[in-house]
Amino acid sequence: MAWTPVVKRSVSGDVFEQIAAEVLGGELAAGSTLPSERQLAEALGVSRPAVREALQRLAAAGLVSVRQGEATTVLDYRRSAGLEVLPRLLLRGDTIDPAVARSILEARLHNGPKIAELAAARVRRTRSRGDLTTGPATAGATSGANATSANTGPAAIGAALGGEGTRRPEVDVDRGLVLLNESVDSLVAETDPLAQQKIALEFWDHVLELADSIAFRLMYSMLRAAYEPALAALAPIMSAEVGNGDAYRDLAAAIDAGEPDRAAESARALLGPATTALIHALDGA
Repeated sequence: MAWTPVVKRSVSGDVFEQIAAEVLGGELAAGSTLPSERQLAEALGVSRPAVREALQRLAAAGLVSVRQGEATTVLDYRRSAGLEVLPRLLLRGDTIDPAVARSILEARLHNGPKIAELAAARVRRTRSRGDLTTGPATAGATSGANATSANTGPAAIGAALGGEGTRRPEVDVDRGLVLLNESVDSLVAETDPLAQQKIALEFWDHVLELADSIAFRLMYSMLRAAYEPALAALAPIMSAEVGNGDAYRDLAAAIDAGEPDRAAESARALLGPATTALIHALDGA
C-alpha cells in the first residue's frame, strides 16, 4: 500500500509568515501599528489565539513590539531583529535582493579568513599541550613574568567569569582535520558546479568546527540558510571558486600546519575573486 504524506499546516504559522513578509517588505513601516487581535482575526479568517501566537512569534523575532493593553507596533527590523531574518530578506519570491546579497558576500569575505585563522590557531594550541593544561593551581605557583602571563590567560579569565578555570571539552582536532581534507578530496573529484558548492559548504563547516567559535557558528548557520536557496542561480559565477581545488588544499594545509596568518591569507585568496565577481554582477543587475 502506498502512503501519501500528510501536509500539516499551522494557522498561526501562516499568520506569522504573512505579517513578517509585510514588515520585511516595507509594506508595514517601522512605527506603524497593527490592527487589534480581533480585527486581524476577522480579516484573516482565523481565531484570536492563532493571531496571538503569531504576534508572540513576531515579537520574539524582533519584528513587532507587543504590550498588554496597547497596540502592537512594527519595529525597525534592522535594529531589532537577528540574523534569522536574512533568508527572508535575500529571497523575495524568486527574486534575490541585490543589497542583501552584497551584504552577505561582504560578511563572507570578512569572516572567512578570521574563521580560518581561528581554526589554525586552535590546531596549533592543541598540538602545544602546555597551553591547554595551565589551570588555577599551576598559575598560582608561577612567578615573575610567567605569573603575569598566567593571570591574564584563559584559565584566569575563565575563573573571573565564574568558570573556576575549567574548560569546555576540546574539539577533536585530529578528526576535524581528517574531515577537512576528505572534503577537499571530494571537491576535487566532483565536476558538477552545484554539487561542488554543497561540498564547499561542508568544507567551511569543518573549518568552523576546528575554530570552535559559537558566535561564528551561529552567524554561519544563518548566512548558509540565506545562501543555500540561491545555489543554483549562483553556480555559474561560483564555479571558478569551488572548482579551485588547489586553493582549498592550500587553506586546508595551512590550518593543518597550525599557521594562522597563512590560513587567513589562503582563505582571502580563495574567497576574494568570486566575491568580487558576484558583487560586480549585482552592481550590473
